[in-house]
Amino acid sequence: MERGRPAGLFVGLCTLDVVQLVDHAPGPNEKLTARDQVIAAGGPAANAAVAFSHLGGTATLLTAIGRHPLGVGVAADLNALGVTVSDLAAGSTRPPAVSSVLVTASTGERAVASTNATAHRLAPPDDLDALVAACDLVEFDGHHMELAVAAARLARAAGRKTLFDGGSWKPGTEELLPLLDVAVCSADFHPPGTRTPADTLRFLREHGVLRSAVSRGAEPILWAGPDAEGVVEVPAVEVADTLGAGDVLHGALAHHLALQDRLTSTGFAEALRTAAAVASRASASFGTRAWLREG
Repeated sequence: MERGRPAGLFVGLCTLDVVQLVDHAPGPNEKLTARDQVIAAGGPAANAAVAFSHLGGTATLLTAIGRHPLGVGVAADLNALGVTVSDLAAGSTRPPAVSSVLVTASTGERAVASTNATAHRLAPPDDLDALVAACDLVEFDGHHMELAVAAARLARAAGRKTLFDGGSWKPGTEELLPLLDVAVCSADFHPPGTRTPADTLRFLREHGVLRSAVSRGAEPILWAGPDAEGVVEVPAVEVADTLGAGDVLHGALAHHLALQDRLTSTGFAEALRTAAAVASRASASFGTRAWLREG
């Protein structure tokens, strides 16, 4: 049986994304005139929260932004999209992390430079247990790892589902894995001693993650559970921009998993299939916002 409006807590990175659509990546000392630009809140956890909210969920983002004018704009953007922001750096006057992104028009491929979460070390807030208890699912993107592990422990104790977005292996990830119900990682996520997606799925299972998957762009998603494994085809679209597609995948996956009373391999595969369709739709337009306006 499925519930109504699910609640999700998203723990991780929030940035200001400055995205330029270009004909090609510039060489040394080259200046380009971009075809288009998007300036918006970004980061894996933030983009996932936006997708979760867009699909009908109640999303809370636990992150660091600050009160610098750029940070104020980031928080306003998220609030306008229905995401409640719990800012653990609310008193900071430093600028938020800024991601400079170049998207090549002919391929949709992106190049990103960002400081990510390096400017802040976040301690768990006093109300973390209440934030966790109020949700159906907690998602982590691997940034602000100390905070993520604390939230994951509380989620496990409270019986809340946990989902990990593994973009790359980061220090402390090994502490988080035993606390996860589901991990969906990119092909760039390489735990120690692994080389292939099959290696990654095996590593995650051996470290306590019951259900896991590896996404590979337009290639089929590989998944494995305690009693089954398989592939999920990714719908073919004309790709305009791959920026944030994985974040949208996780936000949509979080929404569908949160609606399920209990996790099963069949439900996991179906949630992956639905999430892949949403992510493909998002990658068919430039930037991380156009797909929200298109339905």
